[in-house]
Amino acid sequence: MLRNPVGLSYAVVALLAAMVLSDVFLIFSALRVWLLMADGPDATGFTHLGVDATTWVQALLSLPTQVVFIIWFFRVRRNAGVFAPDLHRGGPGWAIGAWFVPIANFWWPRTVAAGTWRASRRDPYGDGKEERLTLLNWWWTLWILSVLLGMFASAVYDDADQAAEFAAGARLLMAWAALDIVAAVLAILFVRRLTSMQHRKATGMIPAAQ
Repeated sequence: MLRNPVGLSYAVVALLAAMVLSDVFLIFSALRVWLLMADGPDATGFTHLGVDATTWVQALLSLPTQVVFIIWFFRVRRNAGVFAPDLHRGGPGWAIGAWFVPIANFWWPRTVAAGTWRASRRDPYGDGKEERLTLLNWWWTLWILSVLLGMFASAVYDDADQAAEFAAGARLLMAWAALDIVAAVLAILFVRRLTSMQHRKATGMIPAAQ
């Protein structure tokens, strides 16, 4: 049975937009640290509060964003199973489980997403020239890079104890936040596009595969 993913998509987009906003604040906070540390080793204490506060906000936003996104992801995967049940590897439960398999979660959810995208196209069994996987591939690649760079940048900044080290960590945090913004925007576009594809198909504007 088809389930409408539109309402969930709005929630996902809102949470991702909040993450983008927090990344913008992180950029400015890290820039302030970088500039102050460039003045010498005496700039300490309050200069780090902006970075610390922003990372705490991001930690608080991260869990609900992940939960709502996975619920949306599971719903569109179930719908895709109705549209074209033979285009998927594994059942819809892997739309949830794939995210929690160590190492494999760097590519397995992307496989689920690709099958869902193909099944939601106008013609699931056509060449899909007008609905290629380009958006998915760019989002997934930049998201993986963002995760890796974020872990590295946080480790460098947290381990810093000298002005030059804090400055280097701040530069990495700015680079990570900028990359995370691009990845989040692509995620928003992916969610909106896939939801729209399924909505058109479910409402009869595009017939489901027989």
